[in-house]
Amino acid sequence: MKRTVTERAVALTAALSLAVLAAPPASAAPATSTARAVSAHGPDLGRQTLPAGDGWAAEGPGTTGGASAPAANTHTVSTRAGLAAALAAPSPKIIYVRGTIAPDRTCADYAAGGYTLAGYLAAYDPAVWGRDAEPSGPLEEARAASAARQTADVKLKVGSDTTIVGLGEDATVRGVNLHVDRADNVIIRNIAFEDTADCFPQWDPTDGAEGNWNSLYDNISVTGSTHVWVDHNTFTDGDNPDSGQPLHFGRPYQVHDGQLDITSGSNHVTASWNRFAGHDKTMLIGSTNNPATDSGKLKVTVHHNHFDNVLQRLPRVRFGQVHVYNNYYEVPDASTFVYALGVGVQSQIFAEANFFRLSRAVAPAKLLYNWGGTALTARGNVLRVGGRVTPVDLVAAHNAANDPDLGADAGWTPTLHTGIDPAESVRLSVSRHAGAGHAR
Repeated sequence: MKRTVTERAVALTAALSLAVLAAPPASAAPATSTARAVSAHGPDLGRQTLPAGDGWAAEGPGTTGGASAPAANTHTVSTRAGLAAALAAPSPKIIYVRGTIAPDRTCADYAAGGYTLAGYLAAYDPAVWGRDAEPSGPLEEARAASAARQTADVKLKVGSDTTIVGLGEDATVRGVNLHVDRADNVIIRNIAFEDTADCFPQWDPTDGAEGNWNSLYDNISVTGSTHVWVDHNTFTDGDNPDSGQPLHFGRPYQVHDGQLDITSGSNHVTASWNRFAGHDKTMLIGSTNNPATDSGKLKVTVHHNHFDNVLQRLPRVRFGQVHVYNNYYEVPDASTFVYALGVGVQSQIFAEANFFRLSRAVAPAKLLYNWGGTALTARGNVLRVGGRVTPVDLVAAHNAANDPDLGADAGWTPTLHTGIDPAESVRLSVSRHAGAGHAR
């Protein structure tokens, strides 16, 4: 149930009052509670809420997560089982992540029905199976059964009125897909997310001209949810990067999907001060071209994030009014880079005061890609190639090298933000302060 600003404020005040009443006297032995552990190292991030005006997640009642949780609804977890149990506990709740959380099982443990990769490759080799139909039959059924076993272990649902926050500078969630599904009022902060790898990617020979391997899991999936704040996290593939995967059937064997995907009618989301590094499909906003679910929704703010050697979807957008501002893009490798901003069907991207640092081999025309959109507003962005920083007109650069042209007016002007920094200052501030371990 959604709550008004007043209701959230009252609940938060009551919870903090209870915490004060429950605190031991100064002469008591040192407490071992989560609240004391956090306060000893700085502010209690679990009680922090989204600042007023901070992007689309501040719309209406704003986003407070589990900040009003009573002491009984605060949990400190250091295992996958502990995280799953805390997520199933009553809300509002705060979940503090300590150390590294990862599944106990391996890909071999999930395999079912006689599945082996060697057998799958033999059965669906295009020379044997062809390219006109998706795989079917016993080996595909075994793959699907194996994937279902992995999903039950690694995909954990996040409910409403929840804050998940890392303790200290080394909180890590590895091999787990947090699924914010049909929830309202969720905060996820200060965590390093690593390598949510699919053990059983599916081959689809009909996906594109050459076929593709498709994987199932994101680090964070936001589906059908509202008022979500994802802040000061780091997203990487750990020691299992996309670039290290083999080729099967001439296509990369892709074991990772998105790092932060926002789809299925989600709305009012702010992604701020995160670091996305060494990945392919990074951030998807809107997953289909069908307007039935997403039209009028997918309002997302993406600000002060560091996109470091990531290849595409930074973000890719359908339908949504998406404010992309004060982000730092580092693109060192022209051979792997695909595009930064994907202009999809009915998208309304407002790209403002971003800093693009490109190698000399990367053409500025590649910063935008037209996925069926019509326009993008670009204002105050800058480009650094070598040592020189210059203004860049993203739309003009795209149109000079591509047809059809994109229009330069996405049809709206953002108002929910806490101020736009000059683009020239973004490289230094974002490279120093984005990512896990930097939340304050």
